[in-house]
Amino acid sequence: MVMEFLREIGQVLGAGDALRIHYTVIDGRGAYFENVVRLLSFSETEIVLKGRRGSVRVAGEALSLGKYFAGDVVVRGTILSVSREGGDA
Repeated sequence: MVMEFLREIGQVLGAGDALRIHYTVIDGRGAYFENVVRLLSFSETEIVLKGRRGSVRVAGEALSLGKYFAGDVVVRGTILSVSREGGDA
């Protein structure tokens, strides 16, 4: 149901229905990412997640991985920024 809603938003914004990394940051203290293909890099200050169309760079402090299963990733720590790289993530 959530994926259908996100696809609908993508279509309204002209992004089609291609799968991208979707994410939610919760008060800067953590984030939840969907549609992750793999983990490209990981440190306490930066995590890079690869999607089918680009990647997402998470910068912060005391970063760690929570759940990492079936395309879903939970990042814990102080999230300072999230940026898309290399096309549409």
